[in-house]
Formats: sequence, C-alpha cells, structure tokens
Amino acid sequence: MTEPTRPADAGPPDHAGPPDHAGPPDHAGPPDHAGPPDHAGQTVPPADAGPPLTVRYFAGARAAAGLPEETASAGGSLDELLGELAARHGERLAAVLRVASFLVDGVTCHDRRAPLPAGATIDVLPPFAGG
Repeated sequence: MTEPTRPADAGPPDHAGPPDHAGPPDHAGPPDHAGPPDHAGQTVPPADAGPPLTVRYFAGARAAAGLPEETASAGGSLDELLGELAARHGERLAAVLRVASFLVDGVTCHDRRAPLPAGATIDVLPPFAGG
C-alpha cells in the first residue's frame, strides 16, 4: 500500500505543539524586561529614558572623579544622578559633590529633585578660590 502524497507547494506538515525540548521544567522563560540585568548596583534605565546624560567635571571634581567627563543613564533627578556618581567613584568624589554647584545645559540647577532632561549636559563645579 502507498502513502498519500502531498502537493509540492503545500509547505511543511503541520505540528500540533511545541517541540519536546522546551527546557527544564523549572525554567520560567525570559525576564519581563528587555534590557540587560542589573549588575554591581548599576542602574538599568527604562527603555524610554532617552539619550544618556553627559557629566563634565571641573577642577577638584575632575581630580576626585579621575576623569574629565562621563555618561550616565537618563531618567532621574540630579539627586539620583549624584548618588549614582558617588557610588561609582567613592567617598572622595562624594565629598566634592556635597559642596559643588551644578549647571544643567548651562543653567544653574536650584532644584536637585527636578527631573533631568534626557541628553542633558551636567557640569560639576566645585567651590573655587580667588576672584
């Protein structure tokens, strides 16, 4: 007896369900977020946070941070950013940040709890001597 034939353009045969190799039974599937996991206390920005912030250090802030400029994730306030920077660089920079002034896109920041605009440039200005 011969088996029934399928037309050449019929495509692959239908399968009734997922393959038998779906993974171990305790595997819950992919995480609920699309971004990378949070590592070493670094913030994972939300997908809609926008372009990163640019942080520029001047004078003693540059010496304490050990670099002239860096980027940070958008989506928070200046206070949140300062906490992230202090955690990233340690107590030496944290001490400078406590007494520094800040410019956000060239304008003095008076409210450290206000949201920072995505893609903003933050200037860290420690107290200067002289006049």
